[in-house]
Amino acid sequence: MSQDDLVALGRDHLYPNYRQPPLVLVRGEGSQVWDAAGKRYFDLFAGIAVSTLGHGHPGLAAAIAEQAKKLIHASNYFFNQPNVELAERLCRICGMDRVFFCNSGTEAIEASLKLARRHYFAHGQPERLRVIAFDNSFHGRTLGALAATGQPKYKDGFGPLPGVSHVPYGDADRVRQSMGADVAAILVEPVQGEGGVLPAPPGFLAELRAIADAAGALLIADEVQTGVGRTGKFLAFEHDDVKADVVALAKGLAGGVPIGAMLCRSQLAEALPPGSHGSTFGGNPLASAAALAVLDALETGGLLQIVPERGLELSRGLSSLATRHARLVATTRGRGLLQALVLRDEVDARGVLGALQEAGVLVTIAGGQSLRFSPPLVISSSELRSALELVDRVFSAWP
Repeated sequence: MSQDDLVALGRDHLYPNYRQPPLVLVRGEGSQVWDAAGKRYFDLFAGIAVSTLGHGHPGLAAAIAEQAKKLIHASNYFFNQPNVELAERLCRICGMDRVFFCNSGTEAIEASLKLARRHYFAHGQPERLRVIAFDNSFHGRTLGALAATGQPKYKDGFGPLPGVSHVPYGDADRVRQSMGADVAAILVEPVQGEGGVLPAPPGFLAELRAIADAAGALLIADEVQTGVGRTGKFLAFEHDDVKADVVALAKGLAGGVPIGAMLCRSQLAEALPPGSHGSTFGGNPLASAAALAVLDALETGGLLQIVPERGLELSRGLSSLATRHARLVATTRGRGLLQALVLRDEVDARGVLGALQEAGVLVTIAGGQSLRFSPPLVISSSELRSALELVDRVFSAWP
């Protein structure tokens, strides 16, 4: 079928809650993808920070194929070998004790919120139900995760979503003012990804740790977008030398195979007893084998050591673009391979996005005016340089 035919099928039959452009991606290699018409694109968003190892990675493909021959699904009524091995390894890397597997970041956040509430219920404090989260945050689209999301546009039409207090991101004093005996947890992203790639101010995460400890509340790290090496360390919280009580992971953990994970400390291991929470597909052998392949690349393959270097190249490249095109770009920000060019308010961000796509560069918009760059962690210096040259050409030709 032609690309036009495929686009027509999609527009006729897919639920219209997305705004896809008229192209169909059919294959990829490394940090590049091709559409059904044969056009090549530099992938600088990695499926929203998901394709950790890029496209067609030999180790990841082999692990998936090998596991598919053995056992794809078994359910959580039984242990399975890849999942048990992944659990031990992930807990060791993250410095945690227990892990619950699910299928997405939203589900990992949902599990974290349920864990926090039920932990205090089990300890005779049923009044601890409230969560403190932050303006401009994004935590997912289920009703629980949506309640924690600090962007009204995502909540429109879904009715009241109680149980969460939102305060300005980076304002520790407002967190202290909002804290009370009814607070179960503080939920925070170390970098607000969907909010426009906004890193936490220096010292903010450490202050949240101290506030939570003083109040006897939990600190939940939403590392769905920032974890698995995206910022140059396995967890972005590590940059601030802060350890949360609960960590939510997903996106890049299995390199594109759906997976989510909620990790916690040992004192929370009894909060969700059998029957209180579950996931049919969570921790299945296929996704677990894929995640192990990603961890192999990060740990033994040395990829985690490459990300800071490549992140610096991206940062310098974006800073150069901001200087050269100051009439379009207000600022740059981000960490590691999660960065943004923030366009000026008067610039048509979606128009720029379309022009970049036409030029052969795929990025996403976050926070309204931020062009988000989250390429595969395996992107080479030459690929990054070539892609940014195309961005430069688009900006130079912009009216």
